Amino acid sequence: MTRPTPFKHHRFPAEIILRAVRMYLRYPLSYQDTADLLAERGVVVDRSTIYRGVQKFGPELAKRTDRHRRWIRLAWHVDETYVRVGKKWRYLWRAIDSHGQLIDFRLTARRDAAAAKAFLRSAIQRVRLHRPMTICTDKAPTYRKVIRKESRRYDPHFDSITHVDRKWRNNRIESDHAALKRLLGYRQSVQSLRTAKSTLRSIEAIRTIKNNHSPHMAPGVAGEIAFVHQIFRTSRLNT
Repeated sequence: MTRPTPFKHHRFPAEIILRAVRMYLRYPLSYQDTADLLAERGVVVDRSTIYRGVQKFGPELAKRTDRHRRWIRLAWHVDETYVRVGKKWRYLWRAIDSHGQLIDFRLTARRDAAAAKAFLRSAIQRVRLHRPMTICTDKAPTYRKVIRKESRRYDPHFDSITHVDRKWRNNRIESDHAALKRLLGYRQSVQSLRTAKSTLRSIEAIRTIKNNHSPHMAPGVAGEIAFVHQIFRTSRLNT
């Protein structure tokens, strides 16, 4: 049975939509910047149209990219940072493996034990059988208690997850936070949690592709573009 295309009934062809979505998510551009770059290539599109395209096709890109990711390593790095959503600061919890591949993220209004527990439980359930052997965090006291409890959910007789809380060992995820926030710093249109979660998920998918965490993909920008068109089963424009 042929899978229905998500581009049906859209004004622009799939190639143009994917180009706009990928450009916005891949580079530190605003919606207007993306519209201007497309206009230079002879494609006139309103920035609100690009916004709607990113919100619809960004999560679809993330879902399709997830099916092509490499195996998650068993050594995790977990940390939280903050992003601005509307006029409020929200906490962004992220976990990556020892090769820098994103495992999961969660956006919350509070930074407390309940948020840490919900995030870790969600991340561990997401990888299923690939549960971590070690989790590296900073020295925040919240993590030790939460990791011990989550570990004993799977093996009540001993701590199956080793917690490492040496701050210098967690530089990997702090550097990854910085790379992500360099992109987010240019976004001035994230006004709601729903939009923020959708945009973050989409940006993380593009970063997964950019960092070559999807096997059987050619290197470089050309490989990234070809991969995006491959998972959507569309052809690529030559312009």
